[in-house]
Amino acid sequence: MKLCLILIPLLLAFAADVSATAALAQDKGSVDPKPLPPLANPNDAKLGAKELFGRKVLPAAMPTRVVGFYAKGCIAGAQALPINGETWQVMRLSRNRNWAHPDMVALLERLSTKVHKDAGWPGILVGDMSQPRGGPMFTGHASHQVGLDADIWLTPMPNRQLSRNEREEMSAVMMVRPDRLDIDPSVWTPNHLTVIRAAALEPSVQRIFVNAAIKKALCREAKGDRNWLSKIRPMYGHDYHFHVRIKCPSGGTECESQPEPTYDEGCSTADLAYWFQDSVIHPKPPPEPPKPKPPMTLAQLPAACRQVLAAPDAKQ
Repeated sequence: MKLCLILIPLLLAFAADVSATAALAQDKGSVDPKPLPPLANPNDAKLGAKELFGRKVLPAAMPTRVVGFYAKGCIAGAQALPINGETWQVMRLSRNRNWAHPDMVALLERLSTKVHKDAGWPGILVGDMSQPRGGPMFTGHASHQVGLDADIWLTPMPNRQLSRNEREEMSAVMMVRPDRLDIDPSVWTPNHLTVIRAAALEPSVQRIFVNAAIKKALCREAKGDRNWLSKIRPMYGHDYHFHVRIKCPSGGTECESQPEPTYDEGCSTADLAYWFQDSVIHPKPPPEPPKPKPPMTLAQLPAACRQVLAAPDAKQ
């Protein structure tokens, strides 16, 4: 129950965004993305910061610097995860979201090698990381703003290099049963647990978000040392992928971290009860459509994000 109470503020902050993300994560991309038109008034104080950060196609030519919180910040000196590696491939290239702090890039490369060796996983398919300068995105995430978040598909990488078109059109495999109460045993395998556990055992990983049905399966199937389960948090959506979040980098004084996870596994009936209520699995639409929230503006981000946005493009 203690874990449920800790999660409540996080759920309230994430719920609206993640319910939209669940669908957007599987949206197809374009092999020929059109550049965004110039803004008529980029200095408009009411302009959404996503309009500014979404138009930056390269990182800031600045030393690596994480500014702010996962859902309210930016990153300078971001590094790109190469779109192809021996044990990974990047998906949805048209989104240009394969940027992150170098620690995250190194983790993904290391993790992909480890699960290939230990789980016989052909490799990982990497979804959204962050934009070149972080910040709010046009679609899909409230977090992923500071280069410390990454989505990993629960579909193993094929034993070949995917074409650009396949990376835009292919969908990940749904891991959750149609009734939303458990994993789908026709697609879930013991290797899925091995992959998620390998990510959770990385010392720099602070949280991993999965669908509650996946958390339930991990709790049921984990053997031996189960301490890593405390990092696995149920969250809306996340039934095609898992979301890895790492800690603020050492010495990152401008980075705002989350509290360290408790050592509670979060596997009790009480811990998971909220997620399997019918009102959560099958929410009723509100009597009136909610009014859209105004977008986060540049003024609402940490002041240093103005410098990150204004900096020249890094050379590639």
